[in-house]
Amino acid sequence: MSGNGIKELERPAAAGSATEVVGVARRRSFSDAYKRRLLDEVDRARPGEIGLVLRREGLYSSQLAQWRDWRNGVNKASNGRRRSGDLRAENQRLEKENARLKLKLRKAEAMLELQKKAAEILGYDDETSGSDS
Repeated sequence: MSGNGIKELERPAAAGSATEVVGVARRRSFSDAYKRRLLDEVDRARPGEIGLVLRREGLYSSQLAQWRDWRNGVNKASNGRRRSGDLRAENQRLEKENARLKLKLRKAEAMLELQKKAAEILGYDDETSGSDS
């Protein structure tokens, strides 16, 4: 493995040519201990030193943000999407809220109908009839 964390794999060369080592990009993985150690170092860093640490380690600031979320227990997948359990819980919450709001709407509509009937019984003119009272 080279110093930048990219593993080089040996591939068979074409017939008649010398053996050639071709670099193959591989996704790097970091141990939990490495992440904690680096986050602690970044937390202690003075302004302007975080960039130096990132360049030295060959990391991006977005990785730090993801690792901070990981350390703080934020429940998100690495690609920013919510996990299926979170989606189910959110869906159940929204369905419950939707049912509550539908009931509230039905009650409000019933109250309006009751007011219309009371106005009709008491002989009040409808606002749309154009009379000024």
